[in-house]
Amino acid sequence: MFRKLFTVVSVLILNLNSYSQNSADTNIVNRKQLRNVIIFESAVAVTSLAGLSLLWYADYPKSSFHFINDNDEWLQMDKCAHVTASYYIGKVGYDLLRSTGVERKKAIWFGGSTGFAYLGMVEILDGFSAEWGASMGDVAANAAGTAVFIGQQFAWDEQRILLKWSFQMTQYAQYNPEQLGTTIPQRMMKDYNGQTYWLSANVHSFLHKGSRFPGWLNIALGYSGDGMIGARENPSEIDGNPIPYFARTRQYFLAPDIDLTRIKTKSPFLKMVFNIFGVLKFPLPAIEYNSQQGWVVHGIYF
Repeated sequence: MFRKLFTVVSVLILNLNSYSQNSADTNIVNRKQLRNVIIFESAVAVTSLAGLSLLWYADYPKSSFHFINDNDEWLQMDKCAHVTASYYIGKVGYDLLRSTGVERKKAIWFGGSTGFAYLGMVEILDGFSAEWGASMGDVAANAAGTAVFIGQQFAWDEQRILLKWSFQMTQYAQYNPEQLGTTIPQRMMKDYNGQTYWLSANVHSFLHKGSRFPGWLNIALGYSGDGMIGARENPSEIDGNPIPYFARTRQYFLAPDIDLTRIKTKSPFLKMVFNIFGVLKFPLPAIEYNSQQGWVVHGIYF
């Protein structure tokens, strides 16, 4: 389900991020600004959901609401995507409410839950589609992303551990372009082999205040899957074309990272750019472990 939603969520995050950068943080609720934020968020959500319903679901037959179990698909890479999307939509929702002066705890609960609520509505649309179906695994992943944001905000009043994403082109899309994509944008959305999801921890925030450790330097743990031609297993052929054997492999990474949101600048424009692109893992050297090759060192890993 997430692959068809990827573009919509990306646009949603970018728009909400841009809007939040234009608002000033206050100690008193600016009711007019709060109303504008609610209208803006509602308009973006309704428009994107209506777009999904008309442009995607309309091409597939309807059904009674039902659940499916897709937890064994794509080595759970799709669940990592759900966690990350829910996390960032909630983060932006919180920032928007705080920018209008909404009290911290209310902003954490209501803003931080935005991702879970929005993706839950998409899950409902899936549930009424005969082609798809609602997934409790997706719901759990959405809840996990929301919990990661809300938990950190209550514990530290900041996000010390960011969820991040990176992508590189792979050889696999050529064998199953319908599922893995043909163009570069499609492959970025569909080819889980090229995606990596990261937990990027800010070291400085865990040290004493006088520490000289760079405030922008993070340590990141990554997870990805490789060798996936199909969702659950790799077919031997597609449309009569034989598919080479590929071992479906889990990959684990350790790498340094740069937290763009902690780079100090007085420029509102740069702050907005750093905030928007802070979701991306910075390409740097990395150490990988996988069951096929063991330890692998990458000079630069995307």
